[in-house]
Amino acid sequence: MFYGAVVWDPWFIVAQIVCLQCLYYLTLAVFLTILVGTRVSRMSLAYFFDFATVSTSSVTGWCVILSLLASAVAGAGYQIFLIERAKKCLDFSVTLYIIHIFICIVYGGWPSTITWWVVNGTGVAAMALLGEYLCIRRELREIPITRYQSNV
Repeated sequence: MFYGAVVWDPWFIVAQIVCLQCLYYLTLAVFLTILVGTRVSRMSLAYFFDFATVSTSSVTGWCVILSLLASAVAGAGYQIFLIERAKKCLDFSVTLYIIHIFICIVYGGWPSTITWWVVNGTGVAAMALLGEYLCIRRELREIPITRYQSNV
């Protein structure tokens, strides 16, 4: 994709946000299924959106924390392919977590535990910083140029 080809395309930006959000929640579902699903008798949306499940007082709570942080790291990997620009990673990471906070508020009320805020703050920082690092590495790769020699 040529970076300067399209200056402002709001539908493309919305599509990127939706794709990143969906991939984040799919990855979170996989990690929650692996880590939490083996510990509880029934999975529910509470593990995704209820702040009370994010706690350091139980092994299941630690599994939820690990799932959220692993999904943030995976989200940074998704930004390489969806966002492609290092300077946009912070914007998309914060947007993802603002939408996540809004869904959590609608689902379970205002998050009142410091653990939830620390985990999500760490997640947004990890996603943004790692995403920027990975995108910068991709942007700075050498462009392979092959030269063909003619048989004259």
